[in-house]
Amino acid sequence: MRRAIIIFFAFVYLFPQKINAQDNGAAIAAAAGGLLAIGAGIAAIEQMKEQAELTATEWLLTNHPEFNKFTLKTLDFDGKKLKDMSATSVITFTIKEFEFKKDEPEFGKKYVLFGFTSFGWINEYGIDFDKVKWFLIDSDEWLKMMVSYTKVASGENSDNILREALLNGKVVNRGIRAKKGDNIDFYKIDGDSYLVTDYSPEMKFIYNERSLGIYLKETMNLIQIGRGDIIKVHDFFFEE
Repeated sequence: MRRAIIIFFAFVYLFPQKINAQDNGAAIAAAAGGLLAIGAGIAAIEQMKEQAELTATEWLLTNHPEFNKFTLKTLDFDGKKLKDMSATSVITFTIKEFEFKKDEPEFGKKYVLFGFTSFGWINEYGIDFDKVKWFLIDSDEWLKMMVSYTKVASGENSDNILREALLNGKVVNRGIRAKKGDNIDFYKIDGDSYLVTDYSPEMKFIYNERSLGIYLKETMNLIQIGRGDIIKVHDFFFEE
């Protein structure tokens, strides 16, 4: 909100002075209304972020009581607009366990908590968490998921080659840039084409253009994780 107020006063200060007072006042009023709407949108996103992190923490404490020292942060809300969030099909949280060493936290194992959403998960009251399905993974599970996804996205069938590339290379928009061996390139397909693999009793993976599609068998929902978010999760596990 402070950001919107600063922009407003800067706008007033820089507004051309030659416009007559009536037009000037009307224009400033319109600008003020727009800036207040921006400020309200920023505040709403921040409130949703806090609500999501609180609920994710509650879920973790309820379902995984072994966690007693950890950080939990969302990857999804920074820089997002309210209309963008309503179309989001997964909320992603990063989790780090830690222990105190000489009064300083020393971070250990990492996890990612996915909150898979379904239609109507955001309404006028905020987030309806009855429409969110939770799935917690560690780096080993993520690597298995990425090997399975990369197989269907690239046609490379060797688990060892894919695992080596994923651990030592860099996930990019078009595939994996390997530090050793050959790069792994993804198929070039359009938004109407789908390559499917059966990953587990809970889900199927679908390669479609620039996203990882996860089909949840229980709810029959197709969730899409953008390539940028895939890169963020992979970097969180293997590059920090």
